[in-house]
Amino acid sequence: MLRVLAVDDEKPLLEELLYLLRSDARVLSAEGASDATGALRRITRALETGPDGPDGIDVVFLDIHMAGLTGLDIARLLAGFARPPLVVFVTAHEGFAVQAFDLKAVDYVLKPVRPERLAEAVRRACDQLGRTAAGPAGTGGGLPAPAAPTRHGAGAGAAPAGGTPDRAAEIAVELGGVTRFVPVADIRYVEAQGDYARLHTDAGSHLVRIPLATLEERWAERGFVRIHRRHLVALGRIEELRLDSGTTSVRVGSAELQVSRRHARQLRDLLMRRATG
Repeated sequence: MLRVLAVDDEKPLLEELLYLLRSDARVLSAEGASDATGALRRITRALETGPDGPDGIDVVFLDIHMAGLTGLDIARLLAGFARPPLVVFVTAHEGFAVQAFDLKAVDYVLKPVRPERLAEAVRRACDQLGRTAAGPAGTGGGLPAPAAPTRHGAGAGAAPAGGTPDRAAEIAVELGGVTRFVPVADIRYVEAQGDYARLHTDAGSHLVRIPLATLEERWAERGFVRIHRRHLVALGRIEELRLDSGTTSVRVGSAELQVSRRHARQLRDLLMRRATG
C-alpha cells in the first residue's frame, strides 16, 4: 500500500488527482500540496522520520510548471537524499520527459489524467517498491474502469421522437479519455472549484471546466437554484431544510450544504411552493 503526496498549484486539478488516487485500492493515503513550499515542508518531515516512519511518503506525484520552484527542481533536490520517495511527473507538457527520466522518475503522466493511465503509474511505483499491486479479489487492483455510457429512458436526456438525444438535458464530461453525456436529472448538486465545477451525482462526481455562474444560468429552467456562492442545488433533490441558531442548511443525499443568508428566504419560498403544489 502506497503513501502518496500529490503536488499541483491548480487546486481543481489537484483535487481531481487526489480523488483518482484515493479511488485506487493500492493507495493507503493521499495528501495534497498546492505549491512547492508546502510540498517541500511535507517531504522534509517525511525524510526526517524516514520511509518507515509515521510521516513517510512513498511516492510524490509532481506537476512541473508551478510558481517558484518547478517539479523538476523538487525532483533534483530529492535526488540528493539517500532514500527519497519515488517521483511520478503529472504535467500538460510533453517536452520535459527526457529531463524527468534523467532524474529517475518512475513515470511521466500527461494531463488530462486518464484513470487507467494513472493506475499504470501506481502499478509501476508498486513494482519498484516491491509492494503488491493487487487490489480486492477479482479486480486486479487499480482504479475502477470507466462506466459504460448511460442509456437513457424516458427521463432527462431521452431521445425525442426523431431519435436524436436532447443534448440540452445532458452535460459532456471527460472520463478515462472518453466523453460521456451525463443527464442533468442525475445531478444532485454542483460545487464551485475556481473556474471549474464538480457535478455530484448518485453514482459519483465529475469535474468540468465550466464556472458555476454559467451552469446557474443554463439550468435555472431545469430546477437548479443557487444556495451559496459555492453551491448550486437541484430543488427536487433537497430532502430536508434545517434551521439552527440562525443558520440554514439543506440535506441532499448524504451531504449537508450551508445556505447563505442572501439565498435562504428565496429557497424557503421555493420549497414551500413546491410542497403546496
